[in-house]
Amino acid sequence: MNDFDLIIASGLNIPGQQVKHTLDLLNDGATIPFISRYRKEATGGLNEVQIADISDEYARLKDLAKRKETILSTIDAQGKLTDELKARIVRSWNQTELEDIYLPYKPKRRTRAEVARLKGLEPLASAIMLQRDQLLDSCLKKSVKGEVESEEEALAGARDIIAEQISESEENRNRLRNAFTSRSVISSKVIKGKEEEAQKYRDYFDYKKALKHCFSHNLLALRRGEAEGFLRVKIEVEDDRMLDQMKQYSVRNPHTLCGEQLVAAIDDGYKRLLIPSIESEFNVLSKDKADDEAITVFAGNLKQLLLSPPLGQKNVLALDPGFRTGCKVVCLSAQGELLYHGVIFPHPPVAQRDAAAKILTQLVGKYGIQAFAIGDGTAGRETETFVRSLPFADKMQIFAVSENGASIYSASKVARDEFPDEDLTVRGAVSIGRRLMDPLAELVKIDPKSIGVGQYQHDVNQTKLKKALDQTVVNAVNSVGVDLNTASKHLLTYISGLGPQLAENIVAYRQQNGAFQSREEVKKVARMGAKAYEQCAGFLRISGSKNPLDNSAVHPERYGVVKQMAKDLHCTIEELIKSKELQKNIDPAKYVTSQIGMPTLKDILSELDKPGRDPRKEIEEFSFDPNVCAFEDLQVGMELNGIVNNITNFGCFVNIGIHENGLIHVSQMSDRRITNPSEIVSLHQGIKVKILSIDSDRKRIELKLLGNDKHI
Repeated sequence: MNDFDLIIASGLNIPGQQVKHTLDLLNDGATIPFISRYRKEATGGLNEVQIADISDEYARLKDLAKRKETILSTIDAQGKLTDELKARIVRSWNQTELEDIYLPYKPKRRTRAEVARLKGLEPLASAIMLQRDQLLDSCLKKSVKGEVESEEEALAGARDIIAEQISESEENRNRLRNAFTSRSVISSKVIKGKEEEAQKYRDYFDYKKALKHCFSHNLLALRRGEAEGFLRVKIEVEDDRMLDQMKQYSVRNPHTLCGEQLVAAIDDGYKRLLIPSIESEFNVLSKDKADDEAITVFAGNLKQLLLSPPLGQKNVLALDPGFRTGCKVVCLSAQGELLYHGVIFPHPPVAQRDAAAKILTQLVGKYGIQAFAIGDGTAGRETETFVRSLPFADKMQIFAVSENGASIYSASKVARDEFPDEDLTVRGAVSIGRRLMDPLAELVKIDPKSIGVGQYQHDVNQTKLKKALDQTVVNAVNSVGVDLNTASKHLLTYISGLGPQLAENIVAYRQQNGAFQSREEVKKVARMGAKAYEQCAGFLRISGSKNPLDNSAVHPERYGVVKQMAKDLHCTIEELIKSKELQKNIDPAKYVTSQIGMPTLKDILSELDKPGRDPRKEIEEFSFDPNVCAFEDLQVGMELNGIVNNITNFGCFVNIGIHENGLIHVSQMSDRRITNPSEIVSLHQGIKVKILSIDSDRKRIELKLLGNDKHI
């Protein structure tokens, strides 16, 4: 193992051999989903999160190695690279430590200290630092020459040099970092005159909290308020213990001239240079930490959204509700094809309720509608109530569907390509209907940031966010798998080993040659090389193939072992899949080889038991309290049905059937201590809540979760 393997293994607490094998696979072009699913023997069963962590840490170390090369060459060019210094730099893999080592040698802009050095004041600064009072007079006199016109100017320049040395000292920087870590406070004040405009930040008008106890959502709100010009935010240590210690340790006698100058230089270096530098560092560190925590929440929310229970292949009537402009209506086939679109006006100001009821009843009969998908935006609640009041001949499933991102999709190139002859309203309604049928297949067409995965997704590091959300989409798509003959280009793009070009080529092949008959046929797709096929094949499903394993998660490279199992049991593969009794007679240990271990064999047996199993849950119907339609209908103590529509690290927001969402704080989710709300609730889960308080001025509703983590 090399240094990288050992550093990653130590940092992530993963055995070194597992790290090494994982990096070998990644460097060989394997994807995270493929490695986590089909190379468990090599990785020791690491999951996709652990593999992604290894990949990220490897990338960080490679970047740090390049930085070290720059640092070494820069110091060497100055003629100051000693063997000891070089060894320290080569040995260090800590970014902060490395930058501290480099700081005294780092090329600087024209600082006050640099100006003083150019004036020849370094010997005077050294005399003061060493507190050689007997030499100070002669040094001082020698310093008054050229651009230095007086002893006062010479002393000021010498203090500037000492102040910079004070601020660049590794020991001082680390001691102050420790003080900031343990004792720093983050505070904010509203900017004078902005009180009215800044009402949404009212909680932060006079805010103070230990930085280590400041939650990520609080910090992101503070930074947003600061960026918008409403708040002034500071991170500081509110005592001068370290400054006093620096003076105590460094100054032998503060009453001598050297002592006086040194005290003044320490004061200046600490307050003007060191404190602002470490405060700036902690601004960045705290923001990075808040970003990482928020991104973890966003990625978790996105995963839940993507893996929401699908209705499946049923004929759906989708409604995009509205008042003045009416409700857009589309009818979709079980395959998601657009069969009809129109508009109804069941609500004021037009209020053609009877006509709207007649149209919907006719459409249900004509297109064999089995379920309604109703957007949950403006007029959504009123439209759902209207639809539920209609006397359909057969029982109808009715669902409220999140509209987040539907407008983004409807105006996108993806939507224009799918429906070039339809306007935005039709495309939006189609998206609502398809989200009900298969949330994963529809949501992959939208930028994850537009789906509504969190409160502060636009405030965090956008590069980190995109990477995390993209990987979440990849993991979700591959965990479910796709039907090779019906999956859209957009869905195929996320399959392991494919990407946009191969996804497009697969769709083109289908159009030219008809449905794929086997996984083997995928090799005929243009530009489908052996590596790409290896990576993608296990995640592609083909129903109706001659080989039933083509509709399972068993990888083609392992078909041979299943064939041998069937042969040993004197049956066909199809008979083996259908018979639980035959499966019970398989001893997996018999099929262990140098290439196939028990983890893979257990996965194969699991697939034989339920081939092509969809890991998503079954969809459940849900309805709001019919007596609560507006904020004014609420009363403290009410118990209501609600749908979780956003999860944060401090709780979750709940749609209780009105325009305003309620908040269940994490402390109101369970009788036991909860650190992660996702332990208890999931997005789009139906729950029962109790109203604890109502803030009419700010339209805030505080809720308590009833029944803990049980669905309604």
